[in-house]
Amino acid sequence: MKKTNKYLCTLAAGVLMLSLLNSCSEKKDSKEEVSITTEFNLDIVKAEIEEANTNFMALVAAGDSIGLANAYTIDAKFMGAGAPSVTGRKDIQTAMAGIVNSGITRADLRLENIYGTEDLIAEEGELTLYVGDMAVAEEKYIVLWKKEDGKWKLFRDIFNSNLPTE
Repeated sequence: MKKTNKYLCTLAAGVLMLSLLNSCSEKKDSKEEVSITTEFNLDIVKAEIEEANTNFMALVAAGDSIGLANAYTIDAKFMGAGAPSVTGRKDIQTAMAGIVNSGITRADLRLENIYGTEDLIAEEGELTLYVGDMAVAEEKYIVLWKKEDGKWKLFRDIFNSNLPTE
């Protein structure tokens, strides 16, 4: 009886060991997984930001405060010179309406530098605001861009004058 128990224990241990080894071995599947990855390319992003800036300038020229607000992320913050910060599209739309209603007819954005990752882009630039053909403001800005619905949108926007305060 002792021999039978010893034999059964050895047999059970062997079966357990084979089961463990079999479950740990890599199984080959006839289907290979294909992984498509895209590399982050700052030159491509720069072109996308420049296109977004061109659209932004067109919206300013059109006096479209709703379109301007939609260029921002849902959780964006707008920090204009000489005014309190505003957060969210509704308040940004109000701020943009104020800019348009002040007589601004054109904005000239000039991207100077861009850096970042696939998640967040920082843009440094200069801008000129016009009423008709007359330049009324020379400013510098920093914009943080974030992707929303597959498009780069303004996430943080701050600017101030190049002129000294009086």
